[in-house]
Amino acid sequence: MDPTPAQPLIEFDRVDFAYDARQVLGGITLQVRAGEVVAIMGASGGGKTTMLRLIGGQLRPTAGQVRFDGESVSDMSHTRLYAARRRMGMLFQMGALFTDQTVFENVAFALREHTRLPEAMIRDLVLMKLHAVGLRGARDLYPAQLSGGMARRVAMARAVALDPALVMYDEPFAGLDPISLGISARLIRTLNDALGLTSLVVSHDVDETFAIADRVFILGNGRLLAQGTPEQLRASSDPLVHQFVRGEPDGPVRFHYPAPDLREDFLGRAGGPGGAR
Repeated sequence: MDPTPAQPLIEFDRVDFAYDARQVLGGITLQVRAGEVVAIMGASGGGKTTMLRLIGGQLRPTAGQVRFDGESVSDMSHTRLYAARRRMGMLFQMGALFTDQTVFENVAFALREHTRLPEAMIRDLVLMKLHAVGLRGARDLYPAQLSGGMARRVAMARAVALDPALVMYDEPFAGLDPISLGISARLIRTLNDALGLTSLVVSHDVDETFAIADRVFILGNGRLLAQGTPEQLRASSDPLVHQFVRGEPDGPVRFHYPAPDLREDFLGRAGGPGGAR
């Protein structure tokens, strides 16, 4: 069932999540509408990848609900969750291609695993997806023969092989040179619009991500600090948003870890390691 315009494809409703005693997310409420490219940004360790895992059902919230197309992911039966995951594509950090399979076999894997399509149709679909990312001619290469940017594009073709409703990108630009980064960013937007997808992008690359995103959510200390269009966030007067968007080394997120007064340390009066004996 396709989502209705009034119903968000993804919804976080007052979601908390903790790993044992460590609180990772607290009170997260947000919605992602069908057809959008939405970015989740923030400092490392802020819970961004955890949010993707909650959507996919690999994790369950400590409190609140995560809904996919109106249905609580935590309440889905095994069969329903399996069906929902078929409507989700995932691009992992660094691509995570099968190293012992060719480019063609990597993209064909999901089609063979989840459908009963004849091989002739699988071949055509794989070549179509590879053509969309500019790598139809690389079908017989192995991952070790690809550049980092090419491997990421193969991973994109694999992520959209089943024509999912949602594609989640976990740090899709990590480790790429400027040319490959620009190509990958443009592809996310192009594939989203051409295939009628919804895209959720976890990234630290402000400029490239802002260039393709419809809306951006910024997390900090496990909470949703700001949201809006890229233009709204660039114009924000919030000190933390300002620091993050501009990449400034000091601000609400301090460069220096809390420490005793400099004079105390150098005069040897502070206790503990390196202090007075």
